[in-house]
Amino acid sequence: MKVVKVQFHKADKSYFFLPEFKQSSDEIKVGDIVLVETILGQDLGKIVALSDFQEDKKEENKSGTIPQAKIGDIKPLLRKANEKDLKQLAEITERYSDYLKEYRELCKQHSLDNMKLIDVSESFDQQRLTFYFIASSRVDFRELVRDLAKKFNRKIRLQQIGVRDEAKCLGGTGSCGLQLCCKSWLSTLGNVSPEYIKDQELIHRGSDRLTGVCGRLKCCLRYEEETYRYHLGNLPKVGDVIKTKAGKGKVIGVRALRNVVKLSIDGNIVEYPFLEGNIKEECGDCNGNCDSK
Repeated sequence: MKVVKVQFHKADKSYFFLPEFKQSSDEIKVGDIVLVETILGQDLGKIVALSDFQEDKKEENKSGTIPQAKIGDIKPLLRKANEKDLKQLAEITERYSDYLKEYRELCKQHSLDNMKLIDVSESFDQQRLTFYFIASSRVDFRELVRDLAKKFNRKIRLQQIGVRDEAKCLGGTGSCGLQLCCKSWLSTLGNVSPEYIKDQELIHRGSDRLTGVCGRLKCCLRYEEETYRYHLGNLPKVGDVIKTKAGKGKVIGVRALRNVVKLSIDGNIVEYPFLEGNIKEECGDCNGNCDSK
């Protein structure tokens, strides 16, 4: 079933809604700011994608999230945000600095200095405040939540996020000289595996050049991984033994984008192109046109 994905804050997950408006017949497109009704109240969010519904069987409502385990949980959008809505949103945002100041003061009172505050957001109906923080260890913030609720007369949600989410919220400049992808356009932070470094032959670069401002592996390592995996699937694996005109050679390395295998033959290191499943070898008789496996 086709749905739209709406995100309320960069550090939050996106939620599914029906691709239709309950109060109008406006067309829907990615980037629209829309008003929605959830079990937590009314809120403004941004359409980040058009997608197929996927059940989230692990979703729980213990932390104030919206359960969407079955298709019956999916509701239509209310309407597009109008000028009045956007003006109200701007007024809400202006109060964030006061919220942040009070939060930090209460953290000091409760000796919770290890809770580093990253951002805050208020729901459009002004009934709920969400504070986003990072912490190096488990934190007991029950007393803090009670004091925040008493101070602001709002429902309080404390959301612990990771360092990659911190970079997504705060932004910055990457080593490429451009704004961080996670801040400018990358809506979902996927996994970045150390295997990508091996596949793309980047081990020699060193960890400093492969990690982003968040201290984790750069998201851009994912962008070309599919291409590398495709080429590596057509090449021999390291450790394979291949027969050549010079003798049997053991594969000690591969160059995925160049389709080249690196062989050890009788102690000598040689490289051969590997095209159409065959080693391409040069010899005096065929000018490099003969094949050998």
